[in-house]
Amino acid sequence: VQLQASGGGLVQPGGSLRLSCAASGTIFGVNAMGWYRQAPGKHREPVATITSGGSTNYADSVKARFTISRDNTKNTVFLQMNSLKPEDTAVYSCYAVTRTRTYWGQGTLVTVSS
Repeated sequence: VQLQASGGGLVQPGGSLRLSCAASGTIFGVNAMGWYRQAPGKHREPVATITSGGSTNYADSVKARFTISRDNTKNTVFLQMNSLKPEDTAVYSCYAVTRTRTYWGQGTLVTVSS
């Protein structure tokens, strides 16, 4: 089973993008799902997490701009990104955590530039 992220692209500052991450098959017992990002020359950092119960957590840098959601029936997680800034430029990767392992998706590039 693999996670596949999509929705990245080039957007102007102030614009919006919606990232999606879906499992290629069934993953049983998924607890948390979320997103990390890695900007050029920087360490990977957590962006947002959502539990199976719907509790969310965000990095301070994206609070009030990004919204994470999920479809538990399809093991899919979304990231709605509004008011994008150049510093949001990064490769965004999704993940899913079960009791026994963490699944990672390939990254999708988000570029915020005029």
